[in-house]
Amino acid sequence: MTTKERTAIDQSVSDSAQIANLLIEALPYIQKFAGKTVVVKYGGNALAGATNQDALAAFAKDIALLHAVGFKPVVVHGGGPQISAMMERLGKKPDFHNGLRVTDAETMQIVSMVLLGTVNPQLVSAINQHGAPAVGVSGQDANMFMVVPHDEALGFVGEITKVDATIVKKMLAESQVPVVATIGSDQSGQAYNINADIAAGALAEALGAQKLIYLTDIAGVRSNKDESTSLLRQATTSQLRALLGSGAIDGGMIPKIESCVSAIERGVFQAHILDGRIAHVLLLELFTDAGVGTMVSKG
Repeated sequence: MTTKERTAIDQSVSDSAQIANLLIEALPYIQKFAGKTVVVKYGGNALAGATNQDALAAFAKDIALLHAVGFKPVVVHGGGPQISAMMERLGKKPDFHNGLRVTDAETMQIVSMVLLGTVNPQLVSAINQHGAPAVGVSGQDANMFMVVPHDEALGFVGEITKVDATIVKKMLAESQVPVVATIGSDQSGQAYNINADIAAGALAEALGAQKLIYLTDIAGVRSNKDESTSLLRQATTSQLRALLGSGAIDGGMIPKIESCVSAIERGVFQAHILDGRIAHVLLLELFTDAGVGTMVSKG
């Protein structure tokens, strides 16, 4: 055997040993959370991959792996970038107030078209392709999300007043992966746009989820929004409330943090705010000792 061949074999053994060590490191987390519900909020512009298709495939693989090792994943999605892109194609300018989309009647039609006709089916198909039985559902189905208008100035943006998670619980009991589009309805049946961060938190509460995970386009929560070095690896609900009060959190992070705090204070064990641009960030956060984002606990 030549030196070159010996070196190649040694490298192969080293690589295999590293993989084995990673699996051993993941084992206690798999054992601890098997059978537990994990709600994951999918953000369209926050996922890793050279193309949208690559990003979707990587996310779907993570969800399929969680399902395969006994977790009960629930995917909650909006479709902010896709909705904005469609609005612009149709000559409408997207408008936001405190992180919430202003939604007139025409915009509500666009929201329904994009979420139910494009984003939800794409997610369901991708997860199915990787071996987990995903099923698409809307927050209007079985009156999952009942709402009232959040603010007249926002139009058809709903504030959730009641969550009926029965249909999701049935799907989980049948070992399916629910993929939930965040549209709700009022008592008259009128459809409303719901911020996906808020919907994910409300559904996690109703399910008594073990974990609530937000995929974002930043590394996590910063104590100073302008300083990347101020990233918090761990935070408590009281710390996040203080950051909200100080103005350190703004824009689209406001509903994310508010719903995160509310969910934990109402029974969700932990929340995680992760940079979805990192490939397989769900697995790195849930199955490794170090983690990669911000973990939030009650306190």
